[in-house]
Amino acid sequence: MTAEPVQPTELGADLRHVRSWIFDLDDTLYPPERQILKRVSERIGQFMVRTTGLPLEEARALQKRYLMDHGAALGGLMKDYTIDPEVFLAEVHDVPLDDLAPDEGLRTGLERLKGPRYVFTNGSTRHGERVLEQLGISDLFDGLFAVEHARLVPKPHPDTFARMLEMFRVDAASAAFFEDTARNLEHAKELGMTTILVGPQAFEAEAPFVDHRAAALGPFLATAILPGDAR
Repeated sequence: MTAEPVQPTELGADLRHVRSWIFDLDDTLYPPERQILKRVSERIGQFMVRTTGLPLEEARALQKRYLMDHGAALGGLMKDYTIDPEVFLAEVHDVPLDDLAPDEGLRTGLERLKGPRYVFTNGSTRHGERVLEQLGISDLFDGLFAVEHARLVPKPHPDTFARMLEMFRVDAASAAFFEDTARNLEHAKELGMTTILVGPQAFEAEAPFVDHRAAALGPFLATAILPGDAR
């Protein structure tokens, strides 16, 4: 039997200065092969077909353009069409989460962290709650900042970062931010956060605003040097 290739993971990152831990949700706290975001994206496409009257292929192209221009499809839809954002958020996040399961390695890694842990997501509050419940780690987090808290303006908008930091009363200079989308880390770095790019593509990114990279979150957290640890 051929062995599975080992994904590169940065080991032993020095995070002794970190006092607050901020995590993106989808494709960060669980691996992207679980396909949850793909299901959400498909629901968004269906919503856009109904809203715009465009054929599916054109609606999907517009969806991608909205993502690039606004950070999420919702911003473009609200600008160009009359929609109820609450209906949109409820519908597109109503996806099965059966492929998510508790990960002992992830839980152990999160339990190592000294200081409050927060989720910072462009998804809805209910989606965030469902994912954390399904992963069995709701009890490990001290707060959830969802797109509703951002007044429906997704990261990486600077105002959204400001609202998140204010809500959690976090000092950016002593915070670590874990994300699977590189561009969402740029403003975090400008604010003084320690930035960690997570996911299978993390080691291909050459962005200067990425401090650390991890193909998987559990091993990274398991080996990180934390406050109080001896070097």
